Amino acid sequence: QVQLVESGGGLVQPGGSLRLSCTVSGTIFGIYMAWYRQAPGEQRELVARMTTDRSINYLDSVKGRFTISRHNDKGAVYVQMDSLTPEDTAVYYCNSYPSTWTWGQGTQVTVSS
Repeated sequence: QVQLVESGGGLVQPGGSLRLSCTVSGTIFGIYMAWYRQAPGEQRELVARMTTDRSINYLDSVKGRFTISRHNDKGAVYVQMDSLTPEDTAVYYCNSYPSTWTWGQGTQVTVSS
């Protein structure tokens, strides 16, 4: 069973940056990978996805601020998040797309002054 471990979250002031990392216990070769997030009281939403040929799509509200990347050999997926706003506060998860593996614990991102 594939295991996902997200890390890199924390408390950051508005305008700050964070880089989230995700390690996958199985191979990600040939797998579309994505970052999702879930804010309190909200449904989980897709933030960014990257296909195997590195075509990328972003949630409109994060375009120009978030950058997804992947390292297939390491089984890792990353998201660089810049110009963070309080609306970005959520638990962030990585997973495959569109079908998903069992979700990991996620990493909490809190944007607050």
